[in-house]
Amino acid sequence: MKLIVGLGNPGLKHEKTRHNFGFMILESLFKDLATPKDSFREEKKFHGEIAEVNWQSKKASGEKIILIRPLTYMNNSGLAVRAIADFYKIKSNDIWIVHDEIDLPLGAMKIRFGGSSAGHKGVESIMDHLKTEKFWRFRMGIGKQVQKSKITGKRVKAIDDFVLGEFGEGERGKQREVIKRGVKALEDAFEEGLEKAMNRFNTK
Repeated sequence: MKLIVGLGNPGLKHEKTRHNFGFMILESLFKDLATPKDSFREEKKFHGEIAEVNWQSKKASGEKIILIRPLTYMNNSGLAVRAIADFYKIKSNDIWIVHDEIDLPLGAMKIRFGGSSAGHKGVESIMDHLKTEKFWRFRMGIGKQVQKSKITGKRVKAIDDFVLGEFGEGERGKQREVIKRGVKALEDAFEEGLEKAMNRFNTK
């Protein structure tokens, strides 16, 4: 059993923002794997919306996949992840987190196991609640916004405004491509393993 977590913020005003890239990819993955009877449902005990789907492998027996969109807001994502991992007794190395990454350009992608949060508040929360950093991350690049400070003249990142903003008109084509690529990376990891997915999809 695998737990796939898409990170984002709930509510319509956040739906199309860069910080919700994890939600977008999870929704697209669900559409690929779901049968007509499958659906997301809110589970208050898990602090999120979950769906249960099955991966039908071409090479081995199928596997149950739990998808969750935390409804706790990004900074408390770990509440949902810990609750559902404890309930289903899912080990941390079977937890895959899909999230936006400001340190990668739009179109870039990195699959990695463990390590620091790189300042991502959702990942930090998950590390705090699981008491480990040993889980998988699918880091999806959203690019950087660089501006000049009116006071110092130096370039600074308007990070909060940037990640909570929507993709620009000129970025939406690449946004759709990255969502498809993220879904393909997850599906290849289910079928062939994470090492092969890393070799195939990690940006050099």
